[in-house]
Amino acid sequence: MAKYLVIVESPAKVKTIQKFLGSNYQVAASNGHVRDLPKSQMGIDVEHDYEPKYITIRGKGDILANLRKEVKKAEKIYLATDPDREGEAISWHLMEALKLKDKKVYRITFNEITKSAVKESLKNARELNMDLVDAQQARRMLDRMVGYRISPLLWAKVKRGLSAGRVQSVALRIICDREEEINAFIPEEYWSLEAEFSVPGEKKPLTAKYYGTVREKITIASKEQMDKLLDSLKDAEYKVTDVKKGERTKKPPLPFTTSTLQQEASKVLNFSTQKTMRLAQQLYEGVDIKGQGTVGIITYLRTDSTRISEEAEHAAREYIGRNFGDEYAASKAVDKKTNQKIQDAHEAIRPTDIARTPAAIKESLSRDQFRLYQLIWKRFTASRMTAAVYETTSVKIDANEQRFTVAASKITFEGFMSVYTQEEEKEESNTLLKDIDASTKLEWKEFLPKQHFTQPPAHYTEASLVKALEELGIGRPSTYAPTITTILARRYITKENKNLYVTELGEVVNAMMKEAFPAIVDVNFTANLEALLDGVEEGSVKWKSVVSNFYPDLDEAVLIAEKELEQVTIADEVSDEICEQCGRHMVIKYGPHGRFLACPAFPECKNTKPYFEKIGVACPKCGKDIVLKKTKKGRKYYGCIGNPECDFMVWQKPSVYACPECGGIMLEKGNKLVCHNEECGNVMDMPGEKKEIAR
Repeated sequence: MAKYLVIVESPAKVKTIQKFLGSNYQVAASNGHVRDLPKSQMGIDVEHDYEPKYITIRGKGDILANLRKEVKKAEKIYLATDPDREGEAISWHLMEALKLKDKKVYRITFNEITKSAVKESLKNARELNMDLVDAQQARRMLDRMVGYRISPLLWAKVKRGLSAGRVQSVALRIICDREEEINAFIPEEYWSLEAEFSVPGEKKPLTAKYYGTVREKITIASKEQMDKLLDSLKDAEYKVTDVKKGERTKKPPLPFTTSTLQQEASKVLNFSTQKTMRLAQQLYEGVDIKGQGTVGIITYLRTDSTRISEEAEHAAREYIGRNFGDEYAASKAVDKKTNQKIQDAHEAIRPTDIARTPAAIKESLSRDQFRLYQLIWKRFTASRMTAAVYETTSVKIDANEQRFTVAASKITFEGFMSVYTQEEEKEESNTLLKDIDASTKLEWKEFLPKQHFTQPPAHYTEASLVKALEELGIGRPSTYAPTITTILARRYITKENKNLYVTELGEVVNAMMKEAFPAIVDVNFTANLEALLDGVEEGSVKWKSVVSNFYPDLDEAVLIAEKELEQVTIADEVSDEICEQCGRHMVIKYGPHGRFLACPAFPECKNTKPYFEKIGVACPKCGKDIVLKKTKKGRKYYGCIGNPECDFMVWQKPSVYACPECGGIMLEKGNKLVCHNEECGNVMDMPGEKKEIAR
């Protein structure tokens, strides 16, 4: 009979770990959390020192009953939940629920599910770390307070089914702020100039870019400036005035953290953050490898550390030396400088065995598992390799006090790039430069002037939002994917072609949160709260101090908002559309996909039709009304009501002011108006008096 009981979180780990430990050990799973705050109430006694009221999670009664039977048989119990705050908290909840205080109970953690790591963890068994538990308790309670105090307010003021969250509300605000930046952006004109030269003995021309004068860099801002420059260069003599050769190195990348893995998997594999984490969890918990059985093939997936264990470092150096050559193995790993506290008990995400190459186990993995594992393997291997070396050449070409430049680089030693390259690292060499020196005679062929306009900030993608949250110190590795998943599920934002857009509902919720709860959606406040939770983990801050300082201000803000916040009436606004079935004025209703027109006589009359909000501007193509519409995913745009006969559409709101230059339609961008006619390009402040577009 087994003497020792090991309790893990996931049933997927049971078989693997049981195989490692043998018959003296019984391995059982808790299936995640077993206790939590009740769903029916906030579950925190604010009158009595903020004591949480934990109850057994519905459906976990049988699991706990089975675990109690196993506990009775065991001499020792090892709690082997995940190696982070949440895992520590699950272990503590198990101790409480299974009444293990009088038993021999030990906490063990392993960063990878391999035989050596699991056995080593048993040698280093320890007591439960209550600082980690308290940090998780504080986070859970802060999230519960925000959710259970603010969500009912949103139900009352907007509509049922909405929710507010401590981290999700800040994420929504970040996206809304970017949307405002984009809408207010005014493009500015600039020009670029390239010159083509014939080089003696070469068929291909040499292309150089305009730099400025020989003294300073210049930006060409208009066609007039460009024309003046081209006039000054007529019949000019072009001379090579400087040729510099040099060498530069490109450092290898750091191994993946949770954040960088999510970003790279999004860019390279087009995976959502949720999909990346689901696949990484499978690779961590174990996959059935032919000839090896079930084994975890990557280390723990929730980490913000780039540290690597000495054993993994040594194994990587040996593997690289054997397969690529000693000159490819880095003598010292690149280190990441950071001001933020990192969970340095963890390692970066890496393969558990570098010798287990993606190609060797491809048949044992699904297509997506293979692609993610290959990305992790290549990144880790590259991180332990030497830098890439480039030979660089730069040439200055002068004429009439004006300067053109051309630069090229050629890779002379691939280093880590023999394994791993990113799109932005693919550089082109210019073979023409190798034979150019100060005596080379250049013959001018032609100028290639081009007009450009500055671009607005890019819409957030899941990858860039994760990067922003990490840089701002909001949330932790385990929270990025659930946060984005939640605001997508609530329809506060929508995703189109990777980009995240705010929906009308998201705008309403964000505006309300900014008005009533400015601290909750303040980036700095949220980041400071994360720092306090780190302080709890370190043992320097009491967890109840964090909770007791937070709640009274939240409670006061909710009470004020209940009285003062205006209700956003997403109600039955009467339209000028007449119901063709019963003759009544139809009303505007809100459904899961936005507004629609319905007959107020429902259920007697069940007539409905799409609702289009007229904005008082005529379509420049056909003269019919321009109306506010939405894409299938909820993003707003403005189009002709006569669609599909008329295809006019714009993303920015057309203004009721006409363009004074050409009489065309103007688009609202912040407090400016921009002419829709690109040939006109007029930009102006909002006029004081409306000049209606002729209808």
